[in-house]
Amino acid sequence: MEIAVIGAGAIGGYLGARIARCGHDVRLLVRGEHGDAIRSRGLEIREAGQSWSARVVATSDPAALGTPNFALLAVKSYSLSEVGPVCRRLAAGGATILPLLNGVDIFGALVEMGVAADRILPGLTAISVEKTAPGVVTRWSDFWVVVVGERDGCVSERARSADALFREAGADSRVSQNMEADLWRKFLFLAPLAAACGLARAPVGAVLAAPLGLSLVERAVGEVAAVGRARGVAFAPDEETRVVERIRALSPGLKPSFLVDLEGGGPTELDVLSGAVSRYGASLGIATPIHDTVVAAISAAIGARAKR
Repeated sequence: MEIAVIGAGAIGGYLGARIARCGHDVRLLVRGEHGDAIRSRGLEIREAGQSWSARVVATSDPAALGTPNFALLAVKSYSLSEVGPVCRRLAAGGATILPLLNGVDIFGALVEMGVAADRILPGLTAISVEKTAPGVVTRWSDFWVVVVGERDGCVSERARSADALFREAGADSRVSQNMEADLWRKFLFLAPLAAACGLARAPVGAVLAAPLGLSLVERAVGEVAAVGRARGVAFAPDEETRVVERIRALSPGLKPSFLVDLEGGGPTELDVLSGAVSRYGASLGIATPIHDTVVAAISAAIGARAKR
């Protein structure tokens, strides 16, 4: 099978390497030192105390991606507009675009950019990986979850094919018959985690150990759940409790990618995480004071940093 990976940083690089290891033709769209390193010595993956390398095609030229069966979209949300034309071209050539970005309305954003709706297969992944050096991706988590599914809930052949591809590569993968709900379940976990750690500028263990830290997380989770339910998401009655327990069970040193981006001084996904919660809440008349505070405080900090 031919696979293109658009945005081969941490998540995209890891997925591409694992799929290539199974013998598939994988081509990564990647720039800069990371791309140079991959071209010169392969893509190194470090996980579970071991290191291995995958030989993949790494290119900065979208035309070199060929005509893949699937194009895995793994850029950060703030880079989505940059790769819109690439997605449009690949979709027009017959590729299924499989977005694995954070956020709950990536499908709508892609359609607004001109990507044909019937060429998009929604998806999500949950994993903790980091680009730790040019050409090197390190996996920190012991979990790697992938979920794919059609918007109408049907179990299509392409969804089965994508699921089989990820299973072959080693993921805990499944086909969803309610992808919107699954995207919101991930959002219910990720947005509060990013909010709390981003606001504190600290990993999850330090947040939970701080006075009122657990309360901060619980309130952030509750706001997302309230907004989701108002938008018609059928969360279980105990969904908030389960999410908080998942966060409490995380490794104390874990940093969400949002915090890593903040610390790195680059762009962040604030707009599609707490920003989205705040906007949705305002439009529905639901108070979201925690996420509002995160948006205000972090926006101010980023703005002040930019003026230095």
